[in-house]
Amino acid sequence: MTAERVATVDRAAAVDVVSPRALVVCVGNPLVGDDAVGCAVHEALASRPPAPGVQLEFVAVGGLRLLDLLDAQPLLVVVDAVELGAPAGTVHVLPWEALPPPVTATTSHGVGLRETMEVGAALQPERMPGRAYLVGVEGRSFDALGAPMSPEVAAAVQGAAEEVARLLR
Repeated sequence: MTAERVATVDRAAAVDVVSPRALVVCVGNPLVGDDAVGCAVHEALASRPPAPGVQLEFVAVGGLRLLDLLDAQPLLVVVDAVELGAPAGTVHVLPWEALPPPVTATTSHGVGLRETMEVGAALQPERMPGRAYLVGVEGRSFDALGAPMSPEVAAAVQGAAEEVARLLR
């Protein structure tokens, strides 16, 4: 295993803990149209054999909730639906520093991903990942409760999962 080993001491005894080398966080609401893509990508990734040293998480509401999961992992990959102006179903792979300004990169979860990382860097710099990427799937329907994903977004799920797998290699 390539994960870093960290010794943690509590009052009872020393415990050897394996720190994940990568954290993958899929964000989305499975009940709201194209916002469900994060849930669908999570399911696609969870159905594969687990990659050594990779922690896979799903959160229905992103934003600042993401900060609770950070623990100085060498790599962070966030999967979410985005509105960046491309056709629905387009899969974007962006390093964190290349995210567009918050006006266009704010997700349906309130606080945008870029702002979340800026808050984390200011408040808990020691918990921030070494590298971070967004795998964003361009959506078009974010306000219809109970609506399914659009066909273009549903067709992009496996491609987004492949992009996550590529980043983890």
